[in-house]
Amino acid sequence: MKIAIVEDDINMRKSLEIAMSDYPSYEVHTFKNPKDALKKLDDSFELIISDINMPGMDGLEFVKTLGGKYEVIIITGNATLTRAIESIQLGVKDFLLKPFKIETLIAAIERTATVVKKTSSVTSSSSSSGPFLGTSPALEKLLARTAKAASTDANVMLLGESGVGKEVFARHIHGASPRASKPFVAINMAAIPDNLIESELFGFEKGSFTDATESKAGQFELAEGGTLFLDEIGEMPYSLQAKLLRVLQEREIRRLGSSKNTKIDVRIITATNANLDQKIKEGQFREDLYYRLNTIPLHIPPLRERREEILSIATAALERYCAQYGFKSKSFSSNAANALEHYNWPGNIRELISVIERAAILSDGEIIDTEDLFLEARGLGRI
Repeated sequence: MKIAIVEDDINMRKSLEIAMSDYPSYEVHTFKNPKDALKKLDDSFELIISDINMPGMDGLEFVKTLGGKYEVIIITGNATLTRAIESIQLGVKDFLLKPFKIETLIAAIERTATVVKKTSSVTSSSSSSGPFLGTSPALEKLLARTAKAASTDANVMLLGESGVGKEVFARHIHGASPRASKPFVAINMAAIPDNLIESELFGFEKGSFTDATESKAGQFELAEGGTLFLDEIGEMPYSLQAKLLRVLQEREIRRLGSSKNTKIDVRIITATNANLDQKIKEGQFREDLYYRLNTIPLHIPPLRERREEILSIATAALERYCAQYGFKSKSFSSNAANALEHYNWPGNIRELISVIERAAILSDGEIIDTEDLFLEARGLGRI
């Protein structure tokens, strides 16, 4: 396993490097900060071990920038419950408190290695549709358009209901593009308070506002050379839309509290389930920004219009969760498979994946039956 250790404390970094030299099955590369690591990381790395509190870009910002491409273990001497929860939400596999014994770290690495081995075998046996897992005429047509979009730097707008997999498509476009080796950074406009969106996008300088105790790069800078995915773009405050339009036109940003403009090289992908035409009519979304972002529109159909994919997605998800949680292989009964295919999935793929994870955990035997799916309890979505 090829491992990157990102640690700004030189003593800790060297100690880990020396200690892990006793484990020849691990190829270890060390970096003093996330920005140095991002210049060197490629597909040959499988695991990142990162500190949290580092200058310039902290560990959790770094994890967000990685976009789920690598397994991650966090090490920190200043842990909080909030940080731990945020790490888990980002998909971090282990959260170790300093000081720790090297044996503790090795055990965490071995747990991660087991998951990597099992999930890679699942991934290699999946269908030709890659991360989308299923196959249907609607999906194949969309993937053909997506491939054309990926080969360019044109802005893409992903349209579709909540849960159809817009971020999955965004990551697929990035991964199939010439920018694949650079960062993929995702930000959800609906999840950030209006008064923080500007500083989150463009960054800020130390002292630019009361709590700005140090300078911080914004998401545009973190995505340099790569792709910035702006989810729920329809929720962006109108007052900031003109600034985003200027960034797209001038290809430069200015941090809050700074008098200096910084050139950027970032591809923009946006997504929304809102009716932007209606928002434009109501004066809630700028028409000029809409046209700038909507160079290539890609409409992702809901899962109920792609029923051929349901079982293949469900089966792949079940295999993945069984591997992740260390369960014996499980499968669906014919009744459960029929129920999955005939449920209307108002929450689309996100709902399907959630149902499968729960069934994998709560089912007792190796066969998942209809009652393990709890679809009746949802009270919705039957055709």
